[in-house]
Amino acid sequence: MRIGELAEATGTTARALRHYEQAGLIRADRAANGYRVYDERAVARVRNIRCLLAVGLTLDDVRVFLPCLDGDMTAAPPSDKGLRVALDRLAVLDRRIAAQTEVRDRLAVALRESAGDRAEGDRVRSVA
Repeated sequence: MRIGELAEATGTTARALRHYEQAGLIRADRAANGYRVYDERAVARVRNIRCLLAVGLTLDDVRVFLPCLDGDMTAAPPSDKGLRVALDRLAVLDRRIAAQTEVRDRLAVALRESAGDRAEGDRVRSVA
């Protein structure tokens, strides 16, 4: 199948497929006219890649799962290495969320203080 057909079958874009190919996650043969040609197994592989990306893994993380990307990943028991990658990614996400929450909280405090200063200034002006 050609790249457009694979993109349609997997709900992705040709651009994403070229990106996955460049990252070494999928492979295409070339037709005589230079077009990329994928076999039917690429559909499962791309769907699995998209599933892993959707849960927060990166393309680098997905490489760990290369041996099982062509099968039904939801039915297979997780490997120790796959679990380790997922737990490491979860820790990274937790740290990012904590850092963003801290920044958000500081901004909320600054806004409350600013609103308090503004309200105090409005009271002084209305009395004068």
